[in-house]
Amino acid sequence: MATKILVVDDTPANLVAMRRLLADCGAELVEAASGNEALAQCLDNRFALILLDVNMPDMDGFEVAQLLAETDHMRDTPIIFVTAAYADDLNRLKGYRFGAVDYIAKPVNDAILQSKVRVFLDLYNARQQLQMAMDELSERNRQLIDEVAERERAEAQVRHQATHDMLTGLPNRMLFHDRLRSAIARAPRQGTGFALALLDIDGFKQVNDQHGHPAGDALLVAIAGRLRQHLRTNDSVARLGGDEFALILEDVSDTTALLERCKQVGAKLAEPYPLQGRNGDFVAHVSASIGIAYHDDSHGSDEALIQAADRALYQAKDGGKNRCVMVT
Repeated sequence: MATKILVVDDTPANLVAMRRLLADCGAELVEAASGNEALAQCLDNRFALILLDVNMPDMDGFEVAQLLAETDHMRDTPIIFVTAAYADDLNRLKGYRFGAVDYIAKPVNDAILQSKVRVFLDLYNARQQLQMAMDELSERNRQLIDEVAERERAEAQVRHQATHDMLTGLPNRMLFHDRLRSAIARAPRQGTGFALALLDIDGFKQVNDQHGHPAGDALLVAIAGRLRQHLRTNDSVARLGGDEFALILEDVSDTTALLERCKQVGAKLAEPYPLQGRNGDFVAHVSASIGIAYHDDSHGSDEALIQAADRALYQAKDGGKNRCVMVT
C-alpha cells in the first residue's frame, strides 16, 4: 500500500506549490481544498502525514485537527500546520493542543518543508516496518501455539491409544493393572475396602460365529457402554481382551451389598441387544459370569488378587454361567 500525505489548503496556487515541492518525496499526495473535503479523505485513506492550512473558510485547520483527534484511526496521524500566523504564540499553543506536531510558516521555505516531511515519512515507514515485524512475530507465535497444541493433542492420543482398548475405548490390560496396583496402595489409608470382579460374556462366541465379527464387535461396544453407565464414578472398568472384562469396585464395606451390586451388573448385561449382522437385524441374548475377590491382607499383590477373582470366575462358569461367585 502506497504511503500517502494529505495536503489541505483552500488556495489552488498553494496546492500547486506543495505538489511541486513534494513531487519527489516518495509518497503519494492527496489534496483537499477545504476542511470538509479533508475529513472525507480521511474516511477513505490512511495518511503518514497531514499538511494542514490553518486559515480556511467554513472550517479552519484547528477544527479539522480537533475532529481528527476524535477519530480512532486518525488520532495518531502527525499534523503539521501551515500558517501565516506562525508567530502567534496563542495560535501555536492551540494547534499543539489539537494534535499538531510542528508548524511551517508561510511563505513556505522549500528546504525546511522537504526536510520535515522526510523526517515524518522516515518515522512512518519505520513504524510500519516495526508493525509488520510485530504482526509476523504474532503470527509465528500463534502458529507455534497451534503446533504445540497439536503436538500435545497427538501425544495425548498416543498415550490414550497405548492405555485404552481400540474397539470399546475402555482402559486396556496395562492401564487396568496400573489402576489395580493404585487401589491396593491406597487401601490401607482408606476406611473402606475394594473388590476386583472379572467377567466373561456367556454366549459371545455364538454371536460371532452366527452373525459375523462386525456384529460381535458391536456387541462388545454395547456391553462396554452398559458397564460404563452402571458403575459409579470412582469404579473402574477395563477390557482385558476378547470377551473378558474387569471391574475395580471401590468403597466396599459390606460383602453382601457387593455381591448384590455385581448381580445387578450381570442383570444389566443380560438384557437384549438389538444388533445388525451379516443376515440383517437380530437381537443378541448373552449373559455374564462374574468372579469377585474382595481385597484383604491375604491378597498382598495385584496378581494374587487377580488369581483369586479368576478362581471365582471359573467357579461361576463351571456352575452353569450367568451367575456371580465371590471369594474373600
